[in-house]
Amino acid sequence: MAGFGYRQQLERSLGSFSSFASGFSYISIMTGVFQLFFFGFGSGGPAFIWTWPLVFLGQLAVALCFAEMAGQVPLAGSVYQWSKHIASPVTSWFTGWIMVIGAVVTAAAVAVAYQIILPQVWPGFEVIGGAADVGSTSTPDGAKNAIVLALGLVVFTTIVNIVGVKAMAKINNFGVAVELGGIILLIIALAVHIRRGPQVVLETNGTGSGHSLGYLGAFMVASLMSAYVFYGFDTAGSLAEETVEPRRHAPRAILRALTAAFVLGGLLMLIGMMAVGDIHDKQLGISGMPYLLKSTLGTGLGDAFLVCSAIAITVCCLAVQTAAIRMFFAMARDGRLPFAHALAKVSPRSKTPIAPALITGALTIAVLVLNIGNQRAFFVLTSTAIVLFYIPYLLVTGPMLLRRLRRQWPGRGHGPYFRLSRFGTVVNAVAVLYGLAMTVNLLWPRAEVYGKDHWYFQWGALLTTALIIAIGGGLLLLRRHAWAGAHSRADNPVSAAIPEGSL
Repeated sequence: MAGFGYRQQLERSLGSFSSFASGFSYISIMTGVFQLFFFGFGSGGPAFIWTWPLVFLGQLAVALCFAEMAGQVPLAGSVYQWSKHIASPVTSWFTGWIMVIGAVVTAAAVAVAYQIILPQVWPGFEVIGGAADVGSTSTPDGAKNAIVLALGLVVFTTIVNIVGVKAMAKINNFGVAVELGGIILLIIALAVHIRRGPQVVLETNGTGSGHSLGYLGAFMVASLMSAYVFYGFDTAGSLAEETVEPRRHAPRAILRALTAAFVLGGLLMLIGMMAVGDIHDKQLGISGMPYLLKSTLGTGLGDAFLVCSAIAITVCCLAVQTAAIRMFFAMARDGRLPFAHALAKVSPRSKTPIAPALITGALTIAVLVLNIGNQRAFFVLTSTAIVLFYIPYLLVTGPMLLRRLRRQWPGRGHGPYFRLSRFGTVVNAVAVLYGLAMTVNLLWPRAEVYGKDHWYFQWGALLTTALIIAIGGGLLLLRRHAWAGAHSRADNPVSAAIPEGSL
């Protein structure tokens, strides 16, 4: 820490499994797949599963770049810190700013997933609405009930993050253990009921009709489901200051979390589609994975796995908020946020930044309240959450690629940690190209995703992203003199080896 110009304030107590668990719980197969399987299946039919390995390969290239960064810069704030060491102060500001907002929006989007699960376990969780609203966010009352359940979850995760990182890690580790065990048992249970062969993944269910690009258009829409799941693996890097031997554990945790999610999630969807009774049932494109489980395994066993999914959603929301808190803290410690002194304070008792925890909780609640009764807003919320991660990821992989092409990365100050060696430039280029392509795909204002009855919904993700960037630019202009003395890149051995540039 001293070598980077900081002093140890956060409690360094997380081990190898906790580091892995933070990234895996953020990705959370039982959250993303259970929440959005219906969207992928409804948009592309069974063949949508081919988006899974394609998105994984793109994000694996990003994760390999991040693993290299995590070994060199094991600091709280992950992408903000990484961008700061290879790019300009302006680039690092936007990286941190967009990532913080993205984490808050993601926490809201994840918390909404309770509505997909809990009312199907027990109708009493449908506080607002009736039987027609159970498990749905596409009805007005279902959308309202989703907010009610989500608010309770956000209050819980905020309290846990205030209590301290040890409490967070214990709950997160338990949740990840339940999720891992639950997914493995679920795959086995579904395998017992297999009714058709793997050739099911070649069926499109006619979803290409109506698209100007045919099935390619449907496939690109369906890929948003996989894109939603495969992000957040950098959380292991964000908790590096609280991890024992972070240079060794953080890079491995990033890659293990992404790979485990790919294998288990892919098997779950493949075996599920091979086991479900009627692969053409319209409910698969409406209720998705919860319907698949109950119709295949029966109510009792299906409910048991839905409970496991609810636990996974809980720790996923917890991990998302924890990452947002560390990002707030990292930027405030560098003097790059308003009221930085208060935001950078760490409680001597809990060893946790209390103010960022309260602010992230309040902001997440505000996002949820703004969406009360707007069922269409959930799709805008989800897409905005994803793109607000893809842009900061590009603000790391892009400057990193330029450094490689200039032969400035790795530099002479780099240690013998995770390195891509001679494959670095190719992997880095793939990461950048993939990130650019998926960002365009995410921001594309398609009627198939957002509808075409209201322009503000159809253009919602693009306009919201543009507004967030504009606000960040305004803050930067207003505070540019006050932030001019922010933590220097030359205060640490890694960036000291890299000449100043204009990235």
